[in-house]
Amino acid sequence: MNIKTDHFSRLTAAWLALVGLTLASLGLSEWFRAAPWLPLLVAAIIWLKGALVARCFLESQVASPFIAHVLKTFIALAPIALIATAFFGGTLARWATL
Repeated sequence: MNIKTDHFSRLTAAWLALVGLTLASLGLSEWFRAAPWLPLLVAAIIWLKGALVARCFLESQVASPFIAHVLKTFIALAPIALIATAFFGGTLARWATL
């Protein structure tokens, strides 16, 4: 049986959540500019946004297990890189120089 479902409300809610998380990260970066914990919070927001995009727009839950694992790894790389550069930027810069 072919049942047509309307995903407009789910996609709209996901889009509004992405806009809300973006505005929250902008506000946090403005209000808590020098806070040492801010990179951790921004990394968590980036991870949430990536997971939301993968689940709602890329439909990773119906992808093959290999593709789902690749997506999870790709989504985890940006927050990990942000944390690494925030806390170990000088060391990483020395390692990257020729």
